[in-house]
Amino acid sequence: MSPHKLRKTRKRRGYRTVGWGQVAQHRKHSQRGGRKVGRHKHLFSYVNRYEPDYFGNKGFTSPKALKQHINIINVGNLDELVSKLETEKTLEIKDDKPFIDLEKQGYQKLLANGKITKPIIVKVALHSANAAKKIEAVGGQIVSEPAEEEESKETTESGEMPAKD
Repeated sequence: MSPHKLRKTRKRRGYRTVGWGQVAQHRKHSQRGGRKVGRHKHLFSYVNRYEPDYFGNKGFTSPKALKQHINIINVGNLDELVSKLETEKTLEIKDDKPFIDLEKQGYQKLLANGKITKPIIVKVALHSANAAKKIEAVGGQIVSEPAEEEESKETTESGEMPAKD
């Protein structure tokens, strides 16, 4: 006899439950274990209750969106940052004002939420217009010129290309 004829399903054909005990034991499932049958049909209420993310968003995610993570800081947090740097004794002073390089602190953008009380010179790559207004209103200054823009200004002023090593 081949092993195919010895299977339980072949032996139990003709019986009401085919060897599975109670009638309803294998009603909602396929014969293959681990498959999630009926999730879009009769088991949809189960999915809604216990697995709400089962039918999640699928599709393309731009690689650029994954790479761009911008840390932000608000104007209201700059006073705290100045006092923190003073206690650590790492605060630079330029023109009798505290100087903060936010890029070294790990921030790429300055936003305008909050109030500032001290005049501060801030170096940051990106900032909002309202943040610049708030800092200049108390006598501070924003420095936000990347190196590439400085080189292009040098070429237009002198009329020659700067020498590159």
